[in-house]
Parts: sequence; structure tokens; C-alpha cells
Amino acid sequence: MDKLVTPDPGLMLWTIVTFLALVALLKRFAWGPLLTAIAEREARLRAEGAAAQKARDEAERIKNELSTQLAEAQARRQEVLDRAAKDGEAVLAQFKAAAEEETRRLREKTAAELGREKDRLVVELRREVADLSVAAAERLLRRSVDPGVEKAVLDEFLKDIERGGRRQ
Repeated sequence: MDKLVTPDPGLMLWTIVTFLALVALLKRFAWGPLLTAIAEREARLRAEGAAAQKARDEAERIKNELSTQLAEAQARRQEVLDRAAKDGEAVLAQFKAAAEEETRRLREKTAAELGREKDRLVVELRREVADLSVAAAERLLRRSVDPGVEKAVLDEFLKDIERGGRRQ
């Protein structure tokens, strides 16, 4: 155990020479390639980081561009909807005006037809009243009236009624 504690200059020299030889071998065959590999990996990681940053920037640019396009599309959609609503209101107004015109025309036509029917019924009623009056007068007088005389009297009676109806 004494030998371990006492320094031996020859052993020290060989230990140092062995250590330096080992360091030289490690530097040449282990540390050199290892440090080169680490440097290459670091360079590759930096390049990948730069590429990732570039990809993020590109993705952000695309996202902003898509957002802009989406906003424009929504604006165009709203514009189309507004235009369609305006066109729909215009068409509705045209249909409404056409319906009102048709209603007015039908009312006028119906009023005219009713007026003509009323005039026809008044004339018919007057003839019936005249016929009844003649029949009643015949029965009262108990005599037969000649058809020509009856027609003349009837026409005169109708004219009198028309004149009398117009005065009232």
C-alpha cells in the first residue's frame, strides 16, 4: 500500500504519455467526428428552424390573404343579397300595382255590367207592369183590346214611365 502513495517518476511519466496518447487518439477518431457531427446537426437545426419560421410566415400570410378573401366574399354575398332583396321588392311592387289595376278594372267592368243588368231589369219590370196594367184594365173594362192598339198603348205607357222615372 505504500507504493500507491509514493510517487514513482517513471510511472508518472508513462501515465502522462499514455494519457496524452489517449487524448490524441480520442481527438482524432472520436472528438473530431463527434464535434463535426454536432456542428452539422446544429447547422441543420438552424436551417430547419429558419425553414419552419419561413413556413409559419407563409402560413400567416396565406391566413391573412384568406381572411381578406373571405371578407370580400362576404361583402359580395351581402351585396348580392341586398340587390336581390331590392329586386324582389321592385317585383313585388310591380305585382301589387298590376293586381290593383286588375282589381280596379274588374270593379269597373262589374259596375258597368251591373248597371246594364239593372237597366235591362228596369225595362223588363216596366214591361211586366205595363202588361199587368193592361191585363187589369182589360178585366176591368171587360173588353178585348186589339193587339196593335195594345202595343201602341203599351209603348206609350212605357215612354210615360221612362219620362216619369227620369224626372224623379
